[in-house]
Amino acid sequence: LMLWSYKMGPIIIFDKSTLQSLSPDEAVWLDTHYLPNITPLFFIETLADLHPKVAKGRTPEQIVGNIAEKTPPNAGANVHHRTLCINELLGSQVTMVRHPVVDYGQSVVTGDQSGVFFAPSPEMKAFTRWQNGEFSEIEREVARAWRRALSGLDLEAIYKQYRCKLRSLKEVKQAADAMLNKSGSRYANLKLAFDTLQIPERQRRTIRSRWKSMGGPVLATFAPYTAHVLTVDLFFNLAIGADLIGRDRPSNKIDIAYLYYLPFCMIFASNDSLHERTAKYFLKDDQTFLIGKDLKAELASLDAHYSQLPQEVKDRGVMSFAGDPPHEGFLTTSLWDRFMRPDWRVKSEVPLTPEKSAKLVERINQLHDAAKQQSGIRPPVQGGDDFMLIEHSVPVRMGKWRLVPPEAEKARRS
Repeated sequence: LMLWSYKMGPIIIFDKSTLQSLSPDEAVWLDTHYLPNITPLFFIETLADLHPKVAKGRTPEQIVGNIAEKTPPNAGANVHHRTLCINELLGSQVTMVRHPVVDYGQSVVTGDQSGVFFAPSPEMKAFTRWQNGEFSEIEREVARAWRRALSGLDLEAIYKQYRCKLRSLKEVKQAADAMLNKSGSRYANLKLAFDTLQIPERQRRTIRSRWKSMGGPVLATFAPYTAHVLTVDLFFNLAIGADLIGRDRPSNKIDIAYLYYLPFCMIFASNDSLHERTAKYFLKDDQTFLIGKDLKAELASLDAHYSQLPQEVKDRGVMSFAGDPPHEGFLTTSLWDRFMRPDWRVKSEVPLTPEKSAKLVERINQLHDAAKQQSGIRPPVQGGDDFMLIEHSVPVRMGKWRLVPPEAEKARRS
């Protein structure tokens, strides 16, 4: 697994309701001034709308297509938490440093240089297809299975098993932490991870052997990210048992799972009241929570700001005039001040001449062609790569905005 090498912008995770609330024009500025991290939950929740029962005056395909239309094209698709946990338990480090975590890249060698190439993920390719109303039968079955899983959740059983007298969500978080860090429960908590993640017996034997060779440490030392995921689960179960989270919405169990991915973002945005009440107990000092409607208002303000630019500037494309947010007067600006490099306001780079720009495009095309001709997946070489190439499928227009310069559109057609 490799950390996503990202363009400028704070890393943000959002739930489906937040993106649904945006207009396509507002979504442009989410993609431009932030780097969205698409969680597997967002992907599956969107896909679940293919179920006929969700349609209200529109077909399920139209509903999903509308969400896909607003999904930021520059987003990274985070690896599923179960995959991360199993790899971590087996010995691969999961670094929780506020970046999306994506699958292995492809090794590329050109001349005396070597690097890694990231093609668009299957999830991002799917969003592109969904915009055009193209859905596979497998995706429709996933939607049906998701609905069945929701209907099969038994929150009453969780309540009976974890019934307790904790008085606040703060106490619930403290109790969950204490349970997972209890010295006398070290093996019990490892077994809990096995059962929760449904790890096959063959891998359990390997993990147990590794755990014993390290002296049988507590889970937070042995596998910190796995401990985080289990803490979220215990927190939810204890909060159900304490009647601090309601038992009337099976979807609460799904919603809480967004918190699994908090280590891989700087900002978490949601309109869900459960997220607003619970996320603060898992966010660190270098992270923040945004209510979805406040993010929408901010993006609408940015849209109004950029709409005042002369038409000839807008015709050049968002990529040409909105590399950084406005320097004053916006929430986005304060978030950049908090999360980006201290010198982001300083324009230190030298503008590319047309000749240098052409050479850069030629070099990128060489690397891309080499990646298409070569094969081989490998783990990252720390500090050993000369280049990293990330391929995105970016539409020419999104909402009312042109995203790419006219010459880039012409180059793509040629």
